[in-house]
Amino acid sequence: MNDKTVEENLGLVHACCKRFTGRGIDYEELYCAGCLGLVKAVRRFKPELGLQLSTYAVPVILGEIKLLFREGSTVKVSRGLKDLSMKLRRFSDSFSAEHDREPTVSEAAQALGVSVEKVADALSASRPVLSLTADSDDDDGQELDIKCDDIADKVTERLALRQALNSLDEGDRRIIELRYFQGLTQTKTAERLNLTQVQISRREKKILTLMRARMG
Repeated sequence: MNDKTVEENLGLVHACCKRFTGRGIDYEELYCAGCLGLVKAVRRFKPELGLQLSTYAVPVILGEIKLLFREGSTVKVSRGLKDLSMKLRRFSDSFSAEHDREPTVSEAAQALGVSVEKVADALSASRPVLSLTADSDDDDGQELDIKCDDIADKVTERLALRQALNSLDEGDRRIIELRYFQGLTQTKTAERLNLTQVQISRREKKILTLMRARMG
């Protein structure tokens, strides 16, 4: 295993972990699981297969993170937040009976003597558990399915695009930045780079073809 390769690709782990924040597992735990996936990917990676390391590693990293959710399916909520959630539920029931409507977050916060942020946290803690593994419609409605494969595809595509951009020489990269990130027309791009619109058009086609090839 190449330790330097692992260190250079830790950004992949952060990119994957950010997709799962706020779903009941601390970021540190997500990151540890993701790092394990990265190490496995680096060990098993075979460049001769013609894949980019990022393309191979992202699904492995996501697999380890999803396994973390499967093995620890219950959401960890602090005792204080559980107590506040119970108080919020009782207050909401009482308020609704008296006013024939649900209380606002501000009203609940004022009545319970806590911040609006605390009330929001308590509301989140009382929501149904999000399942990363449910794959049928036979559950009792207390789990929601999250399609992680779509996330893997999006992360892989973005990383592949970033790699393709970084592989271009400075002039070609500048053309793509002006055209697709700043939204300039070919004529405006040509003016910026002291070229003709025809030159930009021809070069742009070649660059896009090259990028598609490098993205697989």
